Amino acid sequence: MKCLIFFSFILGLTPLAYSGTHFEECGWETCACKKNLFDLRSQLDSRKGERPLGNGRQYARDRLIDVSHQKIEFTPDFKERSLSGISTIQFAPIAKPLEQLRLDAYDLTVQKLESSHPIESWNNDDKVIVVEFKKPIPTGEKAIVTIHYSAEPQDGLFFRTEAMGYPAGDDHFWTQGEPEKHRHWFPGYDYPNERFTTEVTCHVPEDMVVLSNGTLISDTVTNKIRTTHWHQQKEHVNYLISVIAGHFKKLQAMHGEVPLGFYTTPSHFNEAENSFRDTAKILSFLEKEIGVPYPWAKYDNVCVADFVAGGMENTSITTLTTGTLFAIDSENIHSSHRLDAHEATHQWFGDLLTCKDWSNLWLNEGFATYYTHLYDEHKSGRDEMLYGLFKDGEGVLNSKDEKPIVWRGFTDPMEQFDYRAYPKGGWVLHMLRSKFGPDLYRKCIKTYVERHQFKNVETADLKVVFEELTGQSLDEFFDQWVYHGGVPLLDVSYDWDGKAKKAKLNVKQTQKVSDKVLLFDFELPLRFVDEANQVHNRTVRIQRDTEDFSFALPSKPKIVRIDPDLTVLTRVNFRPPSELILSQLSRADDMMGRLLAIVSLRDQKNKKSEEWLKTHLNKDSFYGVRIEAARVLASHQSPAAYEILKSSLKQEDARVRSEVVRALGSYFSPEALEVLKSVATNEKNPEIVAIAIGSIGKYPVTEVASTLEASLERESYRHRIAVSAIRAIRNLSDPNYIPALKTHLEAKKSKFSTADLGDALEVLAYLSRDSDNESKSGVLELLSPMVNHPNPAFRSNVFRAMGTLQDKRALPILQSFARVGAEHDPTAKAATEAIKEINAGKKQVDEVRDLRELVFKLQKEVERLAGKVK
Repeated sequence: MKCLIFFSFILGLTPLAYSGTHFEECGWETCACKKNLFDLRSQLDSRKGERPLGNGRQYARDRLIDVSHQKIEFTPDFKERSLSGISTIQFAPIAKPLEQLRLDAYDLTVQKLESSHPIESWNNDDKVIVVEFKKPIPTGEKAIVTIHYSAEPQDGLFFRTEAMGYPAGDDHFWTQGEPEKHRHWFPGYDYPNERFTTEVTCHVPEDMVVLSNGTLISDTVTNKIRTTHWHQQKEHVNYLISVIAGHFKKLQAMHGEVPLGFYTTPSHFNEAENSFRDTAKILSFLEKEIGVPYPWAKYDNVCVADFVAGGMENTSITTLTTGTLFAIDSENIHSSHRLDAHEATHQWFGDLLTCKDWSNLWLNEGFATYYTHLYDEHKSGRDEMLYGLFKDGEGVLNSKDEKPIVWRGFTDPMEQFDYRAYPKGGWVLHMLRSKFGPDLYRKCIKTYVERHQFKNVETADLKVVFEELTGQSLDEFFDQWVYHGGVPLLDVSYDWDGKAKKAKLNVKQTQKVSDKVLLFDFELPLRFVDEANQVHNRTVRIQRDTEDFSFALPSKPKIVRIDPDLTVLTRVNFRPPSELILSQLSRADDMMGRLLAIVSLRDQKNKKSEEWLKTHLNKDSFYGVRIEAARVLASHQSPAAYEILKSSLKQEDARVRSEVVRALGSYFSPEALEVLKSVATNEKNPEIVAIAIGSIGKYPVTEVASTLEASLERESYRHRIAVSAIRAIRNLSDPNYIPALKTHLEAKKSKFSTADLGDALEVLAYLSRDSDNESKSGVLELLSPMVNHPNPAFRSNVFRAMGTLQDKRALPILQSFARVGAEHDPTAKAATEAIKEINAGKKQVDEVRDLRELVFKLQKEVERLAGKVK
């Protein structure tokens, strides 16, 4: 599952200033993860206090039965957002006769229970269904239990209908099982260490489409009811079951004999083709790289509204956020190929082989993360892969997380979906590939997949294969990188001994060593380029906290590179002299060298360094180096750096152009404002327009009012420009915007995504918090009907907006939703927090806004006196 990336916001880890490959597309900054932060927080909140007994660590569940088949037949009710179903589970006791069967079932209403073996009694306690048999079922004897039930699922299965505020004609529902969510809509064995075949039969209105795992067995219409039957004929685990039904439009293609389907709701279909242009190429690449053919009957991708992540790799049918869709006018700022490659990789790693328990999640997510980088290399060249790995590494390093990749101390499985499983797991694979070379690495992975396909795996399974085929002991490697936390942090100093003609390096490990983080033992590659342009590669072994090395060379190095091919997950604090940096910047065949040299100029705020930055911002052959140059210039905050950025706006690559605009937005001056207003007015790319608009929200109201009001009405895909304008308006904290914003929300609320509409309502409430009662009444009248909105996440946004509004007349409404046990009910909790906020009162002034206005006036006066303002 994608996400990021990545749910680390929830867990208190480093957020997405980090722009790692998978975190970008899954949308912390743009859509999916940000939108579902509240839902994911509530998942953790609802599980608090449920730590396991004993030592408090999480271990795989005991398997008392071998499940062979799960069959689900159900009818959804779109109006009531409920379902009635029949769940049939076929199984056999494993080691001893079975007296009692326990099935996961959360808040299901059971009408009838049938069994192939006589039942003494059964009980449903809202979390588990317990079946007592009159006689124990003998070991290995096949048995069948069928449960007739109904549900109003609050998790696991989600309706998206016009009545809930979604576009007319887009009605649909989707399921999400990972980690253990299917228990909310059907009873079964809801844990990843059991594999079985599955069948799904779903009854919907005749004009709808039903999609699920495996092969389509039948699709018929009787009395205006469509009945669709799917059969997943190869074993997979429970959380990978998927059912999606509703109004969808389809694109189709082929990968060899494998049919490919791409589905979106009608309102998004125009953008569908942009996002799936790489899918067949990705599958071809993965088959060749992994060495094992695509294992399933077909491969569908389905974009659904307000998905809880970037994507979910259900067997043969991936669910995706609509946030991966993009309009063609965004140029190359957006691409779905990374999300596409991530989820496609999961069809092998995660589906064909599935982690035995959640402590081994990296065997799913680390592979999906790394093979996306490998596809980037295949698609766009090695520099693209290295840049992605660099950004992933920065995310891991910035997280400062000391937990190991394989960690059993979590309370809820969602705590595992962070930097450790995704980019750090991917980096472990990259270090293995760097250590053994692509060919031997590929042989090991092929053997691992073939040996364990259709099985559950743990980290030891991967380690055993590598040791067997390479002949090397990997005990230490896995101990320090996987079973312990942290990463090595290196301080490196360099000196040239001209008399002895030796380059000298001192290397110190500076990470805090503890029982959680080891002193690392690893090989560190080095590269020296001498005055004759000869390259000298060396490798040293780092084993101690401080070590000295010397290397005889023909002449003085003009370039000294530490880990030049990016093969070790480490942060190197190495500040070479200026002449070495300049030589490194001139090396056309070393993108990472140039990039790291650019980054090293962050603290060199002088004319010489800024000229180097200007050159590479405008002329470097790799867009990532140009982006980093813009970022470093932004950090300088000097007049010269500003002029360089302003003169560098005409970038053909939209990714670089957007970064230049963002960098200009970090400056605060009348001149910078005029540039940003010009971009907002004249730029054609709506994504870049949105960046410019977002940056002017720190300027005094009178200077930006016309630009922001005009931006509210500009059309863009997913209302991107208007959403950015609303965020800028919030920063201005000016109640003069209330009428325009309120009118816009009333007239165009259907243009917003659910999450963006919720944010916009909170902005309106924030602007109105100091208004008179009459003005507040209009806002409260807009909010009040929405408290009964059927989408619980949106309802919670409305409650939060009421709290922000600070109107005591909202208290009776909020009190009707707040209740005992609110900590386990997200909407009740939001209502309770809103009540507390209203009763606590608020500040009446905005010192930050006043200070900005004062600074801006002073700057204009300085410019006037200097003759800059006529």
